[in-house]
Amino acid sequence: MARIYLDHNATTPLRDEARAAMIAAMDVVGNPSSVHGEGREAKAIVEQARSQLAEALGAHGADIIFVSGATEAAALALAGRDLHGAAIEHDAVRAWTREDLVVDQSGLVAIAAPQAATLQLANSETGIVQDLPSGLAVSDWTQGFGKLPLGFDWSGVEMVFVSAHKIGGPKGIGALVIKRGLDLAAQIRGGGQEMGWRAGTENVIGIAGFGAAAVAATQDLADGVWERVAQLRNILEKTLEDRAPSTILVGKGVARLPNTSFLLTPGWRGETQVMQMDLAGVAVSAGSACSSGKVKASGVLRAMGYDAGLAAAGLRVSLGPQTTEAEVSAFADLWLAARKRAADRAR
Repeated sequence: MARIYLDHNATTPLRDEARAAMIAAMDVVGNPSSVHGEGREAKAIVEQARSQLAEALGAHGADIIFVSGATEAAALALAGRDLHGAAIEHDAVRAWTREDLVVDQSGLVAIAAPQAATLQLANSETGIVQDLPSGLAVSDWTQGFGKLPLGFDWSGVEMVFVSAHKIGGPKGIGALVIKRGLDLAAQIRGGGQEMGWRAGTENVIGIAGFGAAAVAATQDLADGVWERVAQLRNILEKTLEDRAPSTILVGKGVARLPNTSFLLTPGWRGETQVMQMDLAGVAVSAGSACSSGKVKASGVLRAMGYDAGLAAAGLRVSLGPQTTEAEVSAFADLWLAARKRAADRAR
């Protein structure tokens, strides 16, 4: 039986469009900082991708800075600033913030002073979507980009960051989007690339793939792909609610990403579920893929008020555009069978 991949919030398969753009960029020999014809050809690839990303993000009145990924983008946006944050943020954000914003039991965060705060658009574990206040200083759009209709220009947020490999682009490339006229403290200094905010020769191949993936992701939204994914997610959750009523579906009553289900089954550790599903041929996770392969109790769930036992019992299932109903059904059957075995052993 072919393996089933249900961990799209960790990373996504490379899109055909991104692969084709990257292969074409491999044949361009020039350095984008060089002034000769070969350099200008490489520079044109970078600038085309910048325009493609601006169009996809609705960021026409902004500057887009290409970096190595969302973690570097977060550091560029947050270093040297004293911003309020919450415990539900990705570790790349938590490393730079005060972590004093209160998270309610629904996973939502209220902010009194948005100009001095950072707040993610959507949580990578639970899929819970925040209502971003106007004037917010920084927002992590890594999970929402490509799945939700977005517009940086009308969002009122001063800076956001995104990552290519969450939308079918290559790993190792991301971007910080900053409202034009704002200033930053460059973290990587040198040759003055990326408007002086991020030195070093641009990753032309990765940038080309990022731009192509952004175009394709925008088309997916327009074509209603994520509505179909949401229907599959709902089918899965209805099946599990009917056949495993003691399992908690985190965030069920609030806005969530269309592809994400986070399951809590009392007494059944998330890491055990991940291993059992992996042996059964299904890739899922116990939470954010940001801990170098380590599986630990979810800090997101602890922030929402769940006790340590339940916080260690989480399983994230994240679907993608290629996910089929047959795969969802197969996962449900395999997971329910494993759950029954776990319950039988516990008796």
